[in-house]
Amino acid sequence: MGRVFLVELDGRIYSCQFCRSHLALADDLVSRSFSCRRGKAYLFNNVVNISVGVLEERMMLSGMHTVADIFCCCCGQIVGWKYEAAHEKSQKYKEGKFVLERGRIVDGIDSEFYLGTRPSGSDAEDA
Repeated sequence: MGRVFLVELDGRIYSCQFCRSHLALADDLVSRSFSCRRGKAYLFNNVVNISVGVLEERMMLSGMHTVADIFCCCCGQIVGWKYEAAHEKSQKYKEGKFVLERGRIVDGIDSEFYLGTRPSGSDAEDA
């Protein structure tokens, strides 16, 4: 296996909770009103440093979609999914976009204030 080269993002970023690899820019955030099995999730236009899993048909709260799980390319943890196709016309805006699970990402700006410690998993700022 070859060496993994990670993309370093500039600006306010969201990173993998497990290894702190950069995943997305706050500027690419589309919506914070998504849900997943584990809680809150965010929709993004673009995500980096991931690998895409196998396509599958999945029934979501908003209907049937063709999706693929996405994994952090550094640590291998699942961090969300990618929408490949939406079966309902009203959901077509999701195609090609990515969902990152809130419990599996950290806000890069906030984590700088926890020098030498781990930030808590609180979503109080989202309430």
